[in-house]
Amino acid sequence: MNPTSQWNADLYDDKMNFVSHYGRGLIDWLKPLSTERILDLGCGTGDLTAELAKSGATVMGVDFSADMIRSAQQKYPHLPFQIADAHTYTTEKQFDAIFSNAALHWMKMPEKVIKSVWHALAPKGRFVAEFGGKGNCELVVDALRVALAKKGISADERMPWYFPSIGEYAALLEKQGFRVVLASNFDRPTTMPDDDRGLRHWLDSFCSPFFTNMSAGEIDDVCLYVTELLRPALFQDGKWIVDYKRIRVFAIKTSE
Repeated sequence: MNPTSQWNADLYDDKMNFVSHYGRGLIDWLKPLSTERILDLGCGTGDLTAELAKSGATVMGVDFSADMIRSAQQKYPHLPFQIADAHTYTTEKQFDAIFSNAALHWMKMPEKVIKSVWHALAPKGRFVAEFGGKGNCELVVDALRVALAKKGISADERMPWYFPSIGEYAALLEKQGFRVVLASNFDRPTTMPDDDRGLRHWLDSFCSPFFTNMSAGEIDDVCLYVTELLRPALFQDGKWIVDYKRIRVFAIKTSE
């Protein structure tokens, strides 16, 4: 994940648990087998790692955030987790499958990540991932641009995410040598918890890179302005619904 992100694992589990909820559908794409070794890349607090382990597979979770890994270890002490950067991750024993949910868009050097995935997979190994695609949260990002510009800050210079088109990402996989078996790009409007407070939970959870070196009062000002800008478009029937656009891919390592 992006090294500038500051993660609060408790807030993530309490208010952003929809991330792992939606990710359960991705497990259906993977179809894990009890005989396999599987890596959960960008595992967060480990909920989907634990779901994968229910198949009987030997599962390991890695994440860049030490706070996330500590939480995962506390919640699932029977499973192995470690702090790792997917851009440079290496392993002595290759995996039969690599799974990643809602993490790749935090990794801004995708060629390096894909290379790491390639080398960590056994021949004919599967790479199954879901992450933010082109236009993901675009209305929120546009509002952040406007609100931060009022303080003389460029949101684009602090942008922590990589949201490719499906064509861009598939091409990177193929360049590395993967065979892209399935690829899907879809809208997934996502409802936030806690009614009117929902957008602020989202901003607090995911937008710390935009707020670098800002005081708590300045962050409050920006969040309030972003809320005002977005309310006409994203606040519906008393709920905040964020404009998610997702990519799913299923790729196979063709050879060494």
